[in-house]
Amino acid sequence: MAASPDPVREYLRHTVATLAYRGGKAVRGVSDDVAAHVLGDRTRTPLAILAHINDLLDWAMQLCEGRHVWKASTPGTWADEVARFHRGLAAFDARLAAPEPLGFPPEQLFQGPVADALTHVGQIALIRRLAGSPVKAENYFKARIERGRVGAEQAAAAFEFD
Repeated sequence: MAASPDPVREYLRHTVATLAYRGGKAVRGVSDDVAAHVLGDRTRTPLAILAHINDLLDWAMQLCEGRHVWKASTPGTWADEVARFHRGLAAFDARLAAPEPLGFPPEQLFQGPVADALTHVGQIALIRRLAGSPVKAENYFKARIERGRVGAEQAAAAFEFD
């Protein structure tokens, strides 16, 4: 008889799906001007933030294998980084769904790379608003977020508003 899924890992998978939903909404339809928008000399552009999120997902994969390895990348194009975002989410979700033990506890994976990535998605949304390209507001409580749905194709918004 197969072991039942670990509820903490399944909850982390739901969190990763939430990152895919909210992050996907924040990165969809961004122009080159918005991707390069600079708020000040001590802030990152949305492109640099997205590349950092992707580095966080790469780090999460390393942590899953028991390695604490950080590698900062040079941002590619917006389209390349968006594709990398969804590939990273898919790889991370698949690793969480696999039966093999994780190299670090799921709680640490959440408190490190996942929570940081969620914070940075909010930064992209804020910069988009300031750059004149706001993300449509939504009641995320009503969103149809499902474990395992981590690609660019997400459920339609259940309740958006201005």
